[in-house]
Amino acid sequence: MRYLPHKIITITLLLLFTAITLSGCSTSKRPDFKPPQYPDQDPKFIYERTIHNSSDIRDVTAAMKFQFLATGSTESSTGLAKPFGIAVRKGKIYVSDTVQRSVVLFDVPRGEAKFIGIDEGPGMLMKPLGIDVDGEGNLYVADITDRSVKVYTGDGEFIRKLEGRAIFDRPSGVAISPDGKTLYVVDSGGINSTRHHLHVIDASTFEVKRTVGKRGTEPGDFNLPIQVSTAPDGTVYVVDGGNFRVQSFTAEGDFISTFGVAGRYSGNFSRPKGIATDRDNNVYVGDSAFGNFQIFNPKGELLLFIGKRGNRGAAGEFMLTSGLEVDEDGRIYYADQFFRKIDIFRPISITAEDGFLGTKYRDKIREEMKNEK
Repeated sequence: MRYLPHKIITITLLLLFTAITLSGCSTSKRPDFKPPQYPDQDPKFIYERTIHNSSDIRDVTAAMKFQFLATGSTESSTGLAKPFGIAVRKGKIYVSDTVQRSVVLFDVPRGEAKFIGIDEGPGMLMKPLGIDVDGEGNLYVADITDRSVKVYTGDGEFIRKLEGRAIFDRPSGVAISPDGKTLYVVDSGGINSTRHHLHVIDASTFEVKRTVGKRGTEPGDFNLPIQVSTAPDGTVYVVDGGNFRVQSFTAEGDFISTFGVAGRYSGNFSRPKGIATDRDNNVYVGDSAFGNFQIFNPKGELLLFIGKRGNRGAAGEFMLTSGLEVDEDGRIYYADQFFRKIDIFRPISITAEDGFLGTKYRDKIREEMKNEK
């Protein structure tokens, strides 16, 4: 009988190991899981993965989790609390987090994660919203509380700051021109503000070259604009949230066109929030009320929608969406604040091995990391 406690401990640990192993198999990782494809017939995109925290980009096995539990040690995890904006470059996923007052960097190829903007000083973030990355890998962050735009290196070192208290009321969106010379900042103003603008700014000097629009409903005016994106051809797209539309402008800020109306049907908007463009100049617009994002061609014609509203947080299901991004390889990243996740969708034309998020590039980078040690 004196061996019974040891047997109980052994059995308990085995049960825990089994539970951990099973718990590690989320719906999207089960052997019988069939990833959603969009559309069902002749699909163009397929769900690839979800990121909640740093464990989703590391190779954490069930045995490692068991070791953490059995020894009492813990794994340091960097995760999302309330994601908003997304920017991606060469497998590095940047996510602004309004609750953690930082940008979370998930470096997928290296399997590393860190917080940006948490150190005291001029680079400390207060409430980051829109973000973008330029061709050199520098990160631009719109800080709505500090009324500024802060610039960091790709690894998170603070570079400089655009002090905007004399310019902005509520800077919520930021985008860089394809050539890196022009910075676009959206000021969402607010209910009692007249500053509902798109600012065209020299990226090197921070000189405001032009302020576009005023509060209103006419073409070129805005009502609570929230986010902005630039296409490879230089066209600037702004989510004009309070007017339930997307407006396009030239690189200099001249009005081109608008598309979208309030409604419940495909091609309409209910709560547009989040915008991105791809290498073919198509426009991706997220809608928090629909729980999806819609893809339009440059003429504003609907091509496809991806995702649906759901209360489980399963693959391709969303409740409170925000940021949206398309990377160099055509992968789409969509943030959900309620489920604290980023869902990633891959073009059918490439495999999971391809591109900067693919296994080939990851293995190459991690082999280089081993050789550096």
